[in-house]
Amino acid sequence: MGNSEKSISSAVIKRLPRYFRYLGVLKANNITRISSKELSEQMMVTASQIRQDLNNFGGFGQQGYGYNVDNLYTEIGKILGLDKRNDMIIVGAGNLGQALANYQSFNEDYGYKVMALFDVNPKLIGISVRGVKVLDIDEMESFIKAHDIKIAALTLPKDQAPEMAKRLVEWGIKGIWNFAPIDLHLPEDVTVENVHLAESLMTLTYNIHNREESGD
Repeated sequence: MGNSEKSISSAVIKRLPRYFRYLGVLKANNITRISSKELSEQMMVTASQIRQDLNNFGGFGQQGYGYNVDNLYTEIGKILGLDKRNDMIIVGAGNLGQALANYQSFNEDYGYKVMALFDVNPKLIGISVRGVKVLDIDEMESFIKAHDIKIAALTLPKDQAPEMAKRLVEWGIKGIWNFAPIDLHLPEDVTVENVHLAESLMTLTYNIHNREESGD
């Protein structure tokens, strides 16, 4: 990928997981090749957009042939880092943390592995969620260092999240999947992906009500 990686826009990077998902479906249906036009019809993205996006990483297509589905799926997987080990922990073993640990898709389909959940609640410590133990938060620093964990999902209340995020970074975490409804201010070399569930729901209700009003 070289140095051009830095200049690739976040919009392109956000589309890559969608390409990966669609190609996974094609693969499962034993489709071996697809044109950018056919892919564009399925994904609702223009064919030229698809070609532009993939040209950022070398293209992969052949004139008159289209894309080899297996090859493109593998290459996009590599770009997304799915060919590497991606062990993670979940901080906060309440309902949301446990739901994430139970969510099979990212564990089994994409190779992310939840190594442990952490909590302060003595009622939760020691239980297993899908074979993964809930450990005392006091053990977290040594666990992160011993297992070289780089990814943490943060499913804590918003008043606890900023302080915990700082500690995670001090202990070597490089990426935080943040479910707490608060912005985290962390060093530039730490990546934060925010999943604001309430904001997503508000966008949904805005669209419902605006469509109703414009339809009057």
